[in-house]
Amino acid sequence: MTGWLSAAVALLLVAASLAVYARYRAIWSSIHRVAITGLGPQPQRTRALNILLIGSDSRAGANRSFGSGIRGQRSDTIMILHIAPGHRRATVLSIPRDSMVPHLPCAAKPGFPGQQAGPGEERINATFARGGPGCLWKTVGHETGIHIDHFIQLSFTGFEHIINDLGGVSICLPEAIRDPASGLRLTAGLHHVMGAQALAFWRERHIGTGSDLQRIGRDQYLMAALLQAAARSGILGSPTRLYSIVVDAATAMTTDTGLDLSTMLTIAASLRGLSSGSVRFVQVPEVPYPNDPQAEVMFEQPQAGALFAAIAHDTASPGPARGERPRGRARSPRAPAKSPPVSGLSGSYGGIQGSARACGDKAAFAGGDMPRDFTGG
Repeated sequence: MTGWLSAAVALLLVAASLAVYARYRAIWSSIHRVAITGLGPQPQRTRALNILLIGSDSRAGANRSFGSGIRGQRSDTIMILHIAPGHRRATVLSIPRDSMVPHLPCAAKPGFPGQQAGPGEERINATFARGGPGCLWKTVGHETGIHIDHFIQLSFTGFEHIINDLGGVSICLPEAIRDPASGLRLTAGLHHVMGAQALAFWRERHIGTGSDLQRIGRDQYLMAALLQAAARSGILGSPTRLYSIVVDAATAMTTDTGLDLSTMLTIAASLRGLSSGSVRFVQVPEVPYPNDPQAEVMFEQPQAGALFAAIAHDTASPGPARGERPRGRARSPRAPAKSPPVSGLSGSYGGIQGSARACGDKAAFAGGDMPRDFTGG
C-alpha cells in the first residue's frame, strides 16, 4: 500500500539541507501531529532509533478518488525503520497486516473508536483501525519487544507525489496485468513508472498467489528502487527539488508530536552518507494462523523472537546460517533465542539489500496462477 518508507527516506534526506531551513519550518508546521499516550510499560530504549512506518488506506480528503465509499482507515503497511547507533546502517522490518495479535486496551481518539482488552486475537491492522497510530505503536512494542521512538504515517496521494518528485521508480511484473481494483495496467517485464502506477503496483493483490506475504516481497524491491532513485537523482544537491518533496510529504503525513524538526534534522544529517547497500529489508517469519489458515498468519517462533531481539538490542551474536530454518513455533514473541547479527538479517530471514534490483527474486515475482485480465471479460 502506501509508500511510508518513501516518505521517511525523502523527508530525512530533504531536511538535511540546512540552507533552506527557514523555508522548511513553514512546511513542517503543516504536518498533522498526534500526541501518543497510554502506551503502558515500554521496551527498553537503546542508542538505536526505531521509527514505526504506517501506510494508511484512508479515503478521506485528497484520497477520495481511491474509493470514497470505503469508511475508516487501516494500516495497510506496517514497518519498523531501525537506524543503528552511529547511523551507519539501517534495517526495515515488514510486519504483515494479517498478523494475529492480542486485543490490547486502547482509548478512543478523534476518528478512532478505541477498544477494550479482550480474549482471543485480532489482525494487527485492526489495532490501527480501532485505536489509531498509538494503539498500533503499543501493540508492536508489546509483541516485538522493540522500543518505538516515533511514527510516520503516509497516505496514497503522498506516495504518488513523492515518486513523481523522484522522477519515477523501477518495478517488475512476471506477466501482463490489467487490474481495475488496483489500477495497475502494464505489460510483463521491467518498467520505469511514475506515481500512479507505482502506487498501483504497491497495492496489487493479483500477482502470483495474491498473498500479502508475497506482496511484501515485491514491495521490498520497490523500496530498494526508491533508495536507488534518490541516490541517482542528486536530490541533496538541489534545494528546489528538496523543497518540492518536503511540500508533498508534509501535506500527506502524520507524525507523533515528539518528532520535531530538530530531531529530524539530526537524523537527516547522519543519514546523508548512508548507501543503499547498507540498508536491509526483512520480514517477520510467519506461519498460518490455526483458526483461519487461509487468511491470517502468526509470528513463527523461535525465528521471530530472535529477529525481534536482534533489532531491539542491535546485537552482533551469531544466528541461523543462510537458508537455515530453525524448528519450533511457540506463540510468545519473547521466547528465548539467540539473536542473529543485524548486519546478516537479509541472509538469515530472506530479505534484500537496498542495492537489490527489480526482477531479482523469483519467489517475490512469481506469476502464472492468476488471470491476466481482472475486468471479468
